[in-house]
Amino acid sequence: MTQSVLAPQTTRVAAAAAPGLTSAGLITVLLGAALPVIDFFIINVALPTIHTDLNASTATLELVVAAYGIAYALLLVVGGRLGDAFGRRRLFMLGLTAFTLTSLACGIAPTAETLVIARAAQGASAALMLPQVLSTIQATTSGERRSRALGLYGATGGVSTVVGQLLGGALVAANIAGTSWRPIFLVNVPIGIIGLLLARKHLPETRSTNPMGVDRWGTVLLGASLLTLLVPMMEGRALGWPVWCWVLLGIFPFAMAAFIRVERNLERAGGVPLLPPSVMRMPSMRRGLALAAPFFTGFGGFMFVYAMTLQDGLHLGPLGSGLALTPMAIGFFSISLLSSRLVARFGQRVVLVGAVVQLLGIAVLAGTSLLAWPDLTPLELAPGMLLLGIGQGLAMTTLFRIVLSRVPSDRAGVGSGVLTTTQQTFLALGVATLGSLFASLSAPDSLGLRDAFVLVLAVQAVLTVIVSVMAPRLPDPRD
Repeated sequence: MTQSVLAPQTTRVAAAAAPGLTSAGLITVLLGAALPVIDFFIINVALPTIHTDLNASTATLELVVAAYGIAYALLLVVGGRLGDAFGRRRLFMLGLTAFTLTSLACGIAPTAETLVIARAAQGASAALMLPQVLSTIQATTSGERRSRALGLYGATGGVSTVVGQLLGGALVAANIAGTSWRPIFLVNVPIGIIGLLLARKHLPETRSTNPMGVDRWGTVLLGASLLTLLVPMMEGRALGWPVWCWVLLGIFPFAMAAFIRVERNLERAGGVPLLPPSVMRMPSMRRGLALAAPFFTGFGGFMFVYAMTLQDGLHLGPLGSGLALTPMAIGFFSISLLSSRLVARFGQRVVLVGAVVQLLGIAVLAGTSLLAWPDLTPLELAPGMLLLGIGQGLAMTTLFRIVLSRVPSDRAGVGSGVLTTTQQTFLALGVATLGSLFASLSAPDSLGLRDAFVLVLAVQAVLTVIVSVMAPRLPDPRD
């Protein structure tokens, strides 16, 4: 749900010399596109079980979720540029190999801290693998075949969200050989090996004729900025706000200022920064990213809090939690298939409609929780979750289209990198902020789980109202 609209990381490719992508090759790259999305969602239904098994604090669970997204966001553009330079098949196989090994490391992690480190490495591996998917499709297909391949790629994101949640719930509930949550990661090992065998046989090698360099200082400084902001926000409350948390927060504005300066200087010198200021200043990009900030903050926080509420508050169990999350994914996927037609007819107003539908879903979910707690079932939660999914599908897919609609074709890869980095950053920020808020309010001596959950929904409602207010100022993607 979160990676279904990335643009290729290259603009000039040796398409004429590249062999065509066979059906087996397309299946191979789509498998590579599915795995990162599945692993983004599969963790949600396992969080309470991980909490019990590894004695992990809520702050550490937040890091388990966010470490993946931070590493992915930071290295996505780098991964695309490395594929352009050294060969996309080579980087795809390298990324898939690393993803398989880091999944194994997650599955055998003896402590929560080890799991956090392994999840960060898994996110970095996904950032090497995923950009090669669209670049390979772009370089090896054309015409109607390319349109079908891109359509299948978009559908893969929606299907993967459903698969991730249901598969995660089923694997945790099965408790295979007493391994509890670990199979949600270990299942990637045989899948990864199959993917590597397919890639070796069926995936053609392509690369850019004019690859861009890697912005080393920009990557380092953006990483420092994200870590000095997100780590203390996740860990500070649980640890009683020690001095090092305040030190890191104090470093954050200086790291961000240094990052902005380095990016400006690199672009003035004729280089291609990680997040080019000229692209960031484009009206469609500037307004779209400003709207994306509250949207993805609310979405990231909600997914974390909802998963914890289902098992800790409603005691649904992993499989029941997966079923309770599925209506949202189905709504998102179904409406995504219609989004192109809706945008063609209504333009940027689709974002506003999506925000209104999402707000209605939040209201239904909050009302249901207040009235039926603690005897809520997945069926009773389904109407609110379905509305949430439809609203998010309308708003998110249209937002991506708007942000990228006016980026010049020769900078499409850069524009998608800016967008995806922003998306993943604010998803992690949502986990940090709303997750910490939920943890502090859900204690028995505070509001309790029900009221804490409803309060988080209220915060998400406020963020959604902000989105609806900003939506009419977005440019029309049809122009």
